[in-house]
Parts: sequence; structure tokens; C-alpha cells
Amino acid sequence: MDIKELFGRNLRIYRTKRDLSQGALAAKMGVDRAHVSAMERGQQNVTIVTLWHVALALDVKPAALLEDEDEKQ
Repeated sequence: MDIKELFGRNLRIYRTKRDLSQGALAAKMGVDRAHVSAMERGQQNVTIVTLWHVALALDVKPAALLEDEDEKQ
């Protein structure tokens, strides 16, 4: 799986687990909702700084956003 798609999938999983809308997460991060949407769709090439901000906003370790659960099985 492409790393951008993997990150986007994990972002969506953690966001929905925390019952946050894309808009609410965007507000916590100080970005536009469309930016969150693009990240979730794997259309955004995020920087390590953005990865850090997403992790802080979702209260997860940055590495969790890059883990591939399918490969663990």
C-alpha cells in the first residue's frame, strides 16, 4: 500500500474513533477541512511536521499513523 494511502487510512480510523469530524480535526490542527480530507484520501504528501501535528491533535504516537495492521497479521 502507498504510504500516503496508509497514512490517510490510519488518520481516518483514529479520527472516527475519537468521534471527530474532519472540520473539528482541522480546527484542532489550525488547517482547512479540505486539507484533512486530502490527507485521508492519500492525495496529500504530508511533511513530518504535519504528521506530528496530526498525532498531537489525535493524541496518538506519530508511528501509529504509519503502521500497517495488514502486515502485522
